[in-house]
Amino acid sequence: ETRPRAFLLKPGHLERDDEGRILDARSSVTLIIAGSKKIVVDTGSEDEADLLTERLSSFGLSPEEVDLVINTHDHVDHTGNNGLFKRARVLSGKGEGKLKEGDVVAPGVWIMETPGHTLESISVVCESSRRIVMTGDAIPLMGNYLKGVPPRIHVDRHLSMKSMGRIIEVADLVVPGHDSPFLVREKVRVRDLT
Repeated sequence: ETRPRAFLLKPGHLERDDEGRILDARSSVTLIIAGSKKIVVDTGSEDEADLLTERLSSFGLSPEEVDLVINTHDHVDHTGNNGLFKRARVLSGKGEGKLKEGDVVAPGVWIMETPGHTLESISVVCESSRRIVMTGDAIPLMGNYLKGVPPRIHVDRHLSMKSMGRIIEVADLVVPGHDSPFLVREKVRVRDLT
């Protein structure tokens, strides 16, 4: 049985001014190939369609070949290119076909409910050679983990900290919402997910 594989289509990015106001926020975007199923987790900002199309083509894929889009939550910097994936089913932690704790979306790919940043925030776990967790803004930046602080934007501080703790317990490698991927125990950023 082959394990699912995850590939970083683009790292997340976050820029603030001196007062802490957000100047630019765009999410990480991850491709998961699990058997014949092709999944994209979060779709970045609207102006990144060409970049994503180009990145997919480097894996021999077109946006039309993606079966499933999973949004970790419904903020626009994570859903900006949902429409690019015309044949994909789009799922998140709310609405129709709502994803819940423990749902298996493909062999070796499952859902954790990780509320705090929003109440419906979910993370996607990929049982690759390492256990990779795409956290959305449950862990926006590696610094949130290193300093043990919740996402700056949150609806519930206690839930945020609990979700971050759960993720850190299961993950070998985290793909945060707005930063480069990092190895949990080694506390170092990495460029790719293999």
